[in-house]
Amino acid sequence: MDILKLLSRGTKKSALRPPQVLPATQPPNPQLYHDPTRGTKRKRDDEQQPAPTVEPDDDLDINFFAPKPARKPIPELATTHAPEREAVPATPALDDEQVREILKSHRLKFTLLSSLDYTAKKVEKPGKKKKKREARPKTKDGKKQLFPRPLTSFSELRSTYNISTRLGENLSKQGYRIPTEVQLGSLPLLLEPERAIPSSAADQFRLATEKGVNFLAVAPTGSGKTVAFLIPAIDGILRRKADDVVQKERVLEVVVVAPTRELGHQIVNEGRKLAQGTGVKIVGMKKGMQIPVEGQSDEDPSDKEENSQSDPEADHSEDDEDHGGGSQSASTTTKTDILVTTPLLLRNFLKSRKLPTVKSLILDEADALLDPLFRDQTLGIWSACTNKSLRLTCWSATMGSNIEGLILEQVESREPDKARVPLIRLVVGIKDTAVPSITHKLIYTATEQGKLFALRQLLHPKTSDDSLPKMRLPFLVFTQTIERATALHSELKFDIAIEAGGSSRITVLHSSLSDSARAGIVARFRAGEIWVLITTDLLMRGIDFRGVNGVINYDVPTSAAAYVHRVGRTGRAGHGGGVAVTLYTTEDVAYLKNIANVVALSEKQAGKGGGEGGIPKWLMDSLPKVRKEEKQRLKQRGVESRRGSKTKITSKSAWERRKEHNRRGAIAGSKKRKLEAASGDTREADDDDDDDDDGDGDGWSGIGD
Repeated sequence: MDILKLLSRGTKKSALRPPQVLPATQPPNPQLYHDPTRGTKRKRDDEQQPAPTVEPDDDLDINFFAPKPARKPIPELATTHAPEREAVPATPALDDEQVREILKSHRLKFTLLSSLDYTAKKVEKPGKKKKKREARPKTKDGKKQLFPRPLTSFSELRSTYNISTRLGENLSKQGYRIPTEVQLGSLPLLLEPERAIPSSAADQFRLATEKGVNFLAVAPTGSGKTVAFLIPAIDGILRRKADDVVQKERVLEVVVVAPTRELGHQIVNEGRKLAQGTGVKIVGMKKGMQIPVEGQSDEDPSDKEENSQSDPEADHSEDDEDHGGGSQSASTTTKTDILVTTPLLLRNFLKSRKLPTVKSLILDEADALLDPLFRDQTLGIWSACTNKSLRLTCWSATMGSNIEGLILEQVESREPDKARVPLIRLVVGIKDTAVPSITHKLIYTATEQGKLFALRQLLHPKTSDDSLPKMRLPFLVFTQTIERATALHSELKFDIAIEAGGSSRITVLHSSLSDSARAGIVARFRAGEIWVLITTDLLMRGIDFRGVNGVINYDVPTSAAAYVHRVGRTGRAGHGGGVAVTLYTTEDVAYLKNIANVVALSEKQAGKGGGEGGIPKWLMDSLPKVRKEEKQRLKQRGVESRRGSKTKITSKSAWERRKEHNRRGAIAGSKKRKLEAASGDTREADDDDDDDDDGDGDGWSGIGD
């Protein structure tokens, strides 16, 4: 018997039992969509030739000493590092048909939101016949559609768009090789719009792209939007510094506005990685910081008083973290190239001051910043940026039509001279949907106690239970209010065995905690020390937790956008295996239609049909429609039955709680009667011993009488 053949049998993979790959170990693919056959006519089944199959054969001889076959080059991958960046050959230009195929395969849709055809708006004389205009491509909503050139690889940034050499090296060091959809579509348009938009389209739509573009991107969560707006910002600063050799001092040119401090911290950290060695300084604003503004000296005593006041809304977690090179006094002016801030913090500092040097305003999570909660502060910052060359970029995973209309109105109102700078929108995939790599589950629990029981089942799964999805730690748990988050933490903190870490593995995070406590919890969760993080909607936007395997909506999200952002904390950057579970009771059925629609669209986008996943067809048909008033009330207040005194979360039934309440009442009554009896005996003894008692029933007159 050939011993080599016998040993080789153990090296073969069984066809009946394929190896199981855990979700966390699956190789990440940053591109969410790539279907080359999309938009093309497919052949009939009888014309397609079947692929050759190889039958498994245990007697097949294996030559361990045969040369390894050469790997086929992957066209999408860029080189990890090029010693001579200037020597990178230029990528051949794509024709219009190739550009359209790439955009369709990656599901990228560019729309010209601003009409901007000012030269055609002439007053026509009465009786004069109107000339027929040339037909232009339009979308279903009547807006004009564009097909700009996409980015095929990160190496093309150096060869075609000539970004900084050091910036390109930093991208390689950070492991950026394959651009995601939002990076593939936005980077050429933001770096060199003249090269990205074909001259024929620019002439047809009368676009003056030499002055840049205003940009609005709607892309799924975890798709790389932060890198997409940081690369053009850093490269633009380096270009202007190279052109202006005389100006050596730092000038504030870019302002990035984020709704929360945690998201601002993340943007600063990512920006510093990309700007390492370039000389570009990125600072996160905090209380007491002074920045150069118009009409203010370096030492203005009025600013010291204004900035010493507390920030009631936006200041959450920066007192103990350094974003600007150490603690600073109120009289020190911080000079930086890029400023990352929350809206209320910067607006309180500016008051009536201006930022004339800012040439780029970036709104991350723009729909939240232009929501009524932050709208006045955000528009105030926008008005303070008085530079005529100011360009706006807005980024979010969800964008309502009302927000788009507000942006378009503000952009056109800032250009009285009709400079014809276009506003272009990019939509990746289906608008306002979750990433396709997430598995969605809606679980009916009937009551609040049922939700707690289901959550414990997810925390301690049983092999025989197939009704619940298999979730792997760590995961996030979202609640409606701070009180409910605290109550849920008190109920679950002892559910993990002491041998596995005990109560230290489960914690709660909300805005009422101190700044240092919040920063420490986020750091421990990123390090894997915390397995279950219970939180509110504070962490639903923009925060990048790469290792999160699941999200549990313990309380129903207040809107469809809130659902998209909550579940977007998992399945980020192409990591598969993310699970999103939503627990709902009888009280939540009236508000479930919006979430069910989002899940249905997400499953359709991922190619799942027939109700696969969390939404059966019978449930979709039976759910009631949500009225507009109910949507607004839910967005502002949440479910009313979970506010106030009804925020208690416990595994005991109402009968058990009533019995416990009566028992405690009986004990308290018995103690009160005993105290009254004892005090009565004391009063009788005092009446006999002291004739000067004032008779107020105290039992004794007090010390010093």
